[in-house]
Amino acid sequence: MTAEIICVGTELLLGDILNKNAQYLAQQLASLGISHYYQTVVGDNIERLKQVIKIAIARSDILVFTGGLGPTPDDLTTETLADFFGVPLVENSEILEDIAQKYAVRGRVMTLSNRKQALIPQGAKVLPNSSGTAPGIIWSPISNLHIFTFPGVPSEMQRMWQETAVPYLKSLGFGKEIIYSRTLKFWGIAESALAEKVSAFLSLPNPTVAPYASRGEVKLRVSAKAGSQTDAEQLIAPIEQQLQAIAGLDYYGQDEDSLASVVGRLLQCENATLSVAESCTGGGLGQMMTDVPGSSRYFMGGIISYDNQVKVSLLGVNPQDLNQEGAVSRTVAAQMAKGVRSRLGTTWGLSITGIAGPDGGTLTKPVGLVYIGLVESNGEVQVFEHRYGQDRSRSLIRYLSACTALDLLRRKLLETR
Repeated sequence: MTAEIICVGTELLLGDILNKNAQYLAQQLASLGISHYYQTVVGDNIERLKQVIKIAIARSDILVFTGGLGPTPDDLTTETLADFFGVPLVENSEILEDIAQKYAVRGRVMTLSNRKQALIPQGAKVLPNSSGTAPGIIWSPISNLHIFTFPGVPSEMQRMWQETAVPYLKSLGFGKEIIYSRTLKFWGIAESALAEKVSAFLSLPNPTVAPYASRGEVKLRVSAKAGSQTDAEQLIAPIEQQLQAIAGLDYYGQDEDSLASVVGRLLQCENATLSVAESCTGGGLGQMMTDVPGSSRYFMGGIISYDNQVKVSLLGVNPQDLNQEGAVSRTVAAQMAKGVRSRLGTTWGLSITGIAGPDGGTLTKPVGLVYIGLVESNGEVQVFEHRYGQDRSRSLIRYLSACTALDLLRRKLLETR
């Protein structure tokens, strides 16, 4: 059996609110081993909602609705479902009493519009809402079809899902298997290039392997269906090892790993320390490092040398080099890295200088040109040039620069082990 998530609400279509419900439900379905191939967002419109229902029942066995259960005229989910299946709405006295009691506790009087929330399709079971006034339903209007409706408020939906929907689905036999996923992360390789390298794995039935890109990095999601997480992990392990071997140094971590956390672990293993000098990233690199708990053990600090005078006075950059070659140059990047390593007394020094835009570029030094300086533990300095392109945003260029700097250090640390 397969499930489909249908989120109802014009506010979702307009982007006024983030659709957290779909993410939560997708994760929950996977934990029960229920396959789920489609998600739909539809506005508060009866005819369009009917079209969505018609399509969904032709391809899915479990329909999970969120939104459209309130007392206002644009809350249309329940009445549309009843109308689509040709079933009358009936007032449920238990729901009516529950709503009245909740209003009384709050010192308010239930209005006539709230009676609408007590109407459910004939034959449907109540999916109680212990924290709100909008109950849902569990309904099988035709054979082999199971419909769940939930309010759009995430906290209410999640509680109702755990208290009622999960036990109901387990009573149908779900939950004996789970779908467990591990995400492998890569930096320094394009999605297409990685997909080509691992193409033989992309057609596996169980575990499955799927690539996707995310802000400069590439990920491979390896998912297994099994009776337990332990069994799923055993299925994933040999595939994971082969993928890592194919990717080599482009692989940097998995799941909750970040480039900063991986670099931190490597520095700790070497009993080494790091300092950074930043210009165009404005402290972004330092923030990534300090986002990792316990980073004070290996990250000593940084200097944000945005102005040239700061580069000279705090980092010891040669004023003549600044005048002749400019702040965005190999020479200045090297001197910044050496200067911060010397001033803060660390094993490694990293520097970033570049043009993040949208202004400030020239023909010879366009927006997106970035130099990264790296001083190794033996004092040797290397400078890397990167051109991120003039079509990328200022924030993205800064983010990619900081991540690339960490990746360069990661590779160097691995090479020296």
